[in-house]
Amino acid sequence: MPGSPAILMHSMRLRIAYACVAVLVGITGGLGNALFIANLPSIQGDLGLTPSQGAWLPAAYFMVNVSANLLVIKVRQQYGLRRFAEIGLTVYALLSIAHVFVEGLEMAVFVRAASGLAAATTTSLGLFYMLQAFGKAGLPKGVIFGFGISQLGTPLAWLMSPALLDMGEWHRLYVFESGLALCSLAAVVVLKLPLGERIKVFEPLDFVTFALMAPALALIAAVLAQGRILWWTEQPWLGYALIAALLLMCAAFMIEHHRRNPLLHTRWLGTGEMLRFAFGALALRLLLSEQTYGAVGLLQTLGMGTEQLQPLYAVILLGLALGITASAMTFSPATAFPQILLSIVLIAIASFLDIDATNLTRPHDMFLSQGLLAFASGMFLGPLLLTGIGKALRNGPNYLVTFIVLFTMTQSLGGLAAPALFGTYQVMREKYHSSHLTEQIVPGDPRVARRLQTQNLALASRQNDAQLRQAQSAAQLSQAVTREANVLAFNDVFRLIGMLSIGVFGWTLYHTLRIARQNRNASSS
Repeated sequence: MPGSPAILMHSMRLRIAYACVAVLVGITGGLGNALFIANLPSIQGDLGLTPSQGAWLPAAYFMVNVSANLLVIKVRQQYGLRRFAEIGLTVYALLSIAHVFVEGLEMAVFVRAASGLAAATTTSLGLFYMLQAFGKAGLPKGVIFGFGISQLGTPLAWLMSPALLDMGEWHRLYVFESGLALCSLAAVVVLKLPLGERIKVFEPLDFVTFALMAPALALIAAVLAQGRILWWTEQPWLGYALIAALLLMCAAFMIEHHRRNPLLHTRWLGTGEMLRFAFGALALRLLLSEQTYGAVGLLQTLGMGTEQLQPLYAVILLGLALGITASAMTFSPATAFPQILLSIVLIAIASFLDIDATNLTRPHDMFLSQGLLAFASGMFLGPLLLTGIGKALRNGPNYLVTFIVLFTMTQSLGGLAAPALFGTYQVMREKYHSSHLTEQIVPGDPRVARRLQTQNLALASRQNDAQLRQAQSAAQLSQAVTREANVLAFNDVFRLIGMLSIGVFGWTLYHTLRIARQNRNASSS
């Protein structure tokens, strides 16, 4: 295909080299932002940012990443993958190095945005280098491994963060990120991809569509990032941003709908088949937030830091690697839907395993559930992606741009929407449980009096004033109530995700069986 390198027959030594570069480049795209998110509280504190200001940093990454894929494929097709990769990685490395010396919110947001652009580059590069390692015979395996590598960034970031921070402040994260970018740049320059066909594909209206879609997607990402923090109904600009995004997207779709050579094939996107695919891809991304928001959020609420979470993320890394490998080794057109269905079942099982969490829950208590969830996360992406690519290529290579944009939107915006939606639900349930628990704290209750007396005696050695001891005991009891309310609210989130998983499983199974019956009837007739 134009914009893609030719897949040649290489020696085993060269294939291994291509695979190593694919791993390096793929991890670079995901690890930099994952390191930042894992250490966001520390970075936010060092820069003196409010929670709302800190939320702009990861949002900037998604605001650029989700829209970059609108033009990335056509840039490759017209200017070649080599030039695009070398320029993109160079700019990313320079900005990362600059942020080591220049602090401030504006520079941090700028580097996060550049990281989002670089991730769009490195994901494609990692895929194409992995395809060179597998060749045409192993094309599906190469695609699954190529895209799966970028998923390893999050657990690796949590495993590496304590050691990097021990070497210095958060600047070490940027030093490491810039080092990865430079190593990736050196690797792609030394071991170049084979040349591919280049064609002239850009039209003036492509840039008009991009100028409309990019700010629309950025506004949606901003609302999802800030809504839960500022609260949805408290800030009018959130509503105005959604209205502006809707108007911009409608204008872009109107232009694309009436073009002879559209960037986005709106008629194909509006078919029932693609709407079902988009819903399924978005639903899976939302359900997988049981790990990134649910389990990790609960443990952080209970006081677990990065070092305490390292064993859990080691299990998650192992589960991801096994899931990606199992998906690649067993994939075929016939096993694609069973693999996706198995992933949904594992998500449901993991969610119901976590609904009995207490304030004594620790990372080792979640090894089984999060291992299963990581396995599901590693297994679902490859079959889902290959199924969508097949749907696009049946209509022609030009439809691939539309599919990549759709898939990226479901995964990137889904990654932002999950904590926004489930976080809002958790806050509402926490208020409910907190109110219910507070009603049960009656000063005349012997259990409450005994708890306050025990805390009063524990403070006696440090505080001589009886009234202050009593006030501190009451404050500690209030903190305990809030902690228990948060634990119960997270259990409600796990239960909700489990129920949604059952619903998505039933919906997916129904449509899979319906399509299979239709194909069987068509072939028999």
